[in-house]
Amino acid sequence: MQYRRAFVPGGRWFFTVVTHRRNDLFTTGITVQWLRDAFRKVMRRHPFTIDAIVILPDHLHCIWTLPPGDADFARRWRLIKTAFTKRCMAEPSEEKPDHVRPCEGKRPVWQHRYWEHLIRDEADFRAHVDYIHYNPVRHGYVSRPADWAWSSFGLYVRRGVLAPDWGASGIRLPETVGHE
Repeated sequence: MQYRRAFVPGGRWFFTVVTHRRNDLFTTGITVQWLRDAFRKVMRRHPFTIDAIVILPDHLHCIWTLPPGDADFARRWRLIKTAFTKRCMAEPSEEKPDHVRPCEGKRPVWQHRYWEHLIRDEADFRAHVDYIHYNPVRHGYVSRPADWAWSSFGLYVRRGVLAPDWGASGIRLPETVGHE
C-alpha cells in the first residue's frame, strides 16, 4: 500500500511527530531548546506559523499554517528532524553527567513517518488546540495544562484566549480529535 498525503497550499495542519521507539528525548530543557532551534532555523528559510504546540518526552503535537501558495510541510519536517538530530548527536548536554549525549545510542532519533490532519474549519482548529494543550494532563505528566512548561498554553493565556485555570477540571474533546 502506498502512503498518500494531501497537500493544500496555505493549509493549516495538525501534526503528531514521535521519537523512535518512543524514546524520552525531551526530558530536559536543553533538548527542548535544540528542538526549538531546529524549528527557528527551518522557519527562516521556509516560513510557516506555529499556531499551537506541545512537546512531551517522546512526541510532540503542533498546528502549523503554511504560507499562501505553499504546501510543502514534508520538506519542513525533514529539515527540522535533521537539524535536531545533528545537534543532538554532536553536542554534549550540560544537564547530563559526564557530558553524555542525549541521543547517543538512540539512532534513529525519530519515527520515519508522522501523522498529519488538515484542519477543516474553525471548530476543528479549536478542538485540536484544546487537544494539544490538554495532552500533558491526558498523559498524566501534570494535573492541569498550566503546569506544563513546553507548550503554547501560556501564550494562549497571555493573549486572553484561555483562562489560566483552563483544563484544571478536565475537558471534553470530540472523539475524532487525536484519533483520526
